[in-house]
Amino acid sequence: MPEEKRRYKAEIDGKSYLMIGPGSDAHMAAVTSLVNEQLTEIKRLSPGISKEDAAILIAFNAVSDELNLKKQLDAQEDEPTSQA
Repeated sequence: MPEEKRRYKAEIDGKSYLMIGPGSDAHMAAVTSLVNEQLTEIKRLSPGISKEDAAILIAFNAVSDELNLKKQLDAQEDEPTSQA
């Protein structure tokens, strides 16, 4: 049975967004916090960056992290299991 989708009001960079997804409020709050932290860091490192470019960098980094985790998981699954 699919998990029920929930609504969550996230404030990112001072703007409110209505997010809809299966995550808990705690999960959505953690994601919101992490996005805000990353946005603050990007703005600190590149003060003149547009919000759009900062958002693209965050999305790019998120997909890159996801691919790296998938690669690690695939490598672990390919390892032979040891038997005692």
